[in-house]
Amino acid sequence: MRRHRLGRVAAIAAAAALLAGCAGPGAPSPAASGPAQPTPLAELTPSADLAAITGPSTAVLADESIVPVADDAQPALPTTVVSHDPGGDVDVTVTDASRVVALDVAGSVAATVAGLGFADRLVGRDVATTFPEAAALPVVTSPDGQSVDAEAVLGVSPTIVITDGSVGPRDVLQQLRSAGVAVVFVDNESSFAGAAQLAEQVAAVFGTPELGTRLADDISSRVAAVEAEIARFVPSDPGQRLRMAFLYLRGGSGVYYLFGTGSGADVLIDALGGIDAATEQGWVGMRPMTDEALVAMDPDLILVMTGGLRSVGGIDGLIASKPAVGLTTAGEHRRFVDMADGDILSFGPRSAEVLEALARAVYAP
Repeated sequence: MRRHRLGRVAAIAAAAALLAGCAGPGAPSPAASGPAQPTPLAELTPSADLAAITGPSTAVLADESIVPVADDAQPALPTTVVSHDPGGDVDVTVTDASRVVALDVAGSVAATVAGLGFADRLVGRDVATTFPEAAALPVVTSPDGQSVDAEAVLGVSPTIVITDGSVGPRDVLQQLRSAGVAVVFVDNESSFAGAAQLAEQVAAVFGTPELGTRLADDISSRVAAVEAEIARFVPSDPGQRLRMAFLYLRGGSGVYYLFGTGSGADVLIDALGGIDAATEQGWVGMRPMTDEALVAMDPDLILVMTGGLRSVGGIDGLIASKPAVGLTTAGEHRRFVDMADGDILSFGPRSAEVLEALARAVYAP
């Protein structure tokens, strides 16, 4: 099994929450938050006592738009690339990239296409692709985001489909190939390094490896810059660092999951300078929450998706339905940080912006 299959667990859950139509618990959307820009981390003063920060906060991107690394990007075709098909690698020759459908459960592939400068070639989208440049495109996946609607895809007349295999079924994608559409599978790992690698793979599909290198370097350098700023807020004593846990909520379905190693949440928590309480307890991937496990983890802060928190009736509803949450330090101090379902675990061109927004909510709410 490829590494990216494990890493996609968190992304699948993120998309499921987003596609369920959950909205934020009163949190402003980027469009509704007005022209005021958040204060950059570099201009904020670290708190002398992180334990004194209590109450919930919401992480909001300053701008949902994706800024491409090239304004006049042009494919260099034909080109032959390795497609990482579920059944084994195959060579795919790409001759036409004028009409692109990019699919995965988190919207990362389409965001990468836009980051390279090819947003104007997108003709259809998955439900998790919500950035402004693609929001008006027809949706070609099922409402739950887990499967491809072959008829809808063919209806937008694509010349190429780029996917990571997190949406299916396989026979539908093979059907698209049989209809003459080039289908390329890319590897996609839920991490900042994975976002950089995805940039290079998607760029190769367009025959523009230099753009892939530029976008990969841009993602990596900007994430590193944000991490350097975050370091000012992180206590030098490891014992004083915030213990964090990522809790995935779907109140309507009665689903409560904790995310651990390999889920993507561990990468975020590490970059935020926190201690991943789930990983510390040996939690791997995404597993149903138990009262005993959460109490043993005893996080100081709990990360949640905005829509997920709303689905359980907010913090009060969460603690009422799961009293164990209230027994943790985070629950006692109501220390929850929420972020839009489609943003918090999206790794791509906006990785640095997501990380900075979370850092502001964690350290300077």
